[in-house]
Amino acid sequence: MRPIDVGTSATHTHVVQAADCATNWGNDLPVLATPVLLWLAEITAMRVVEDHLAEGEMTVGYGHTATHLAATPQGWTVRLHARLTRVDKKLLHFEVTAEDDRDVVFTGEHIRAVVDRARFVERLDSKALAGPVAR
Repeated sequence: MRPIDVGTSATHTHVVQAADCATNWGNDLPVLATPVLLWLAEITAMRVVEDHLAEGEMTVGYGHTATHLAATPQGWTVRLHARLTRVDKKLLHFEVTAEDDRDVVFTGEHIRAVVDRARFVERLDSKALAGPVAR
């Protein structure tokens, strides 16, 4: 990974579509689903570092600590922000937040790991070929 300054940030704007709603996750309300909001936070964090990865590197999600504070209705716009707060070897820590036109709807930390893409794909292919282990 090429050097990156703590404090580097990115923003991602998203309009909540029907496919993003909690109605697709076992809830009966047409509001932005928490799993989708977490994914949008990951996308935003990836944007922070995308220009700093070396050839053959990628990042993968490693962990989340998050609080979903308020609902965002279908059709509304949500703006996500990710700011790099710490680099610990291959682990990248981000402060992530989101707001809609009325509220701060999400706060938390997201951690991504920098990995070698070819090695990651090789391990995934090996796992897929081996198949699941009977338990």
